[in-house]
Amino acid sequence: MSINADTVKHVANLARLNIPEAEVGSYVDQLSQILGLMDQLNSLPTDDIEPMSHAVDILMPAREDEVVNGDNREALLACAPDSEQSHFRVPKIIE
Repeated sequence: MSINADTVKHVANLARLNIPEAEVGSYVDQLSQILGLMDQLNSLPTDDIEPMSHAVDILMPAREDEVVNGDNREALLACAPDSEQSHFRVPKIIE
């Protein structure tokens, strides 16, 4: 993909960025280098490599979910500054 000044201006407009005209050439060079590096990565042979979900192949230990604190609704509501009918009551913030 070729990057030119019009492409940089278009992308800057989409991103709502104000790039001074004097810096557009610098962005063209930098983005062209980045895309060149991406082309190098795309040219690597990856046919025999399986997709990974994480860089390190580890298994996370899993445990069964179990309730440990039971029903302590009253204790929690006692800490609330305001409650009503077993619910936390909060001030209205949107008119």
